[in-house]
Amino acid sequence: MSVKVFGLIVLNALLLVAGQIFWKMGIVAGGSGWWRLLLSPLVWLGFGCFGLATAIWFYVLARVPLSQALPVQSIGYIFGVAAGMLFFQETVSIVRWVGAVLILAGICLVARS
Repeated sequence: MSVKVFGLIVLNALLLVAGQIFWKMGIVAGGSGWWRLLLSPLVWLGFGCFGLATAIWFYVLARVPLSQALPVQSIGYIFGVAAGMLFFQETVSIVRWVGAVLILAGICLVARS
């Protein structure tokens, strides 16, 4: 896998996590009423992140096997744990961090294969 494609997969994962962050912020700020959510700029930012992530993913899938790209995209799980701590003051247990490190080890193995 080239450095460029690896970087695009990481960017894709970051955009997917950013979309989740914006959606969570939109829900927290506006409640869970459907109309409020549909009118929330934060929710629409989340949709934009997902749209851009999808365009990048199409590019990636045209260049590398799915069996290699998808496991590398799992780095998003690590970004998600960090985002929960940074943006929402979530407590992350040591067991969850160990799991994140194991995911990272798997990503390194798959990316090198």
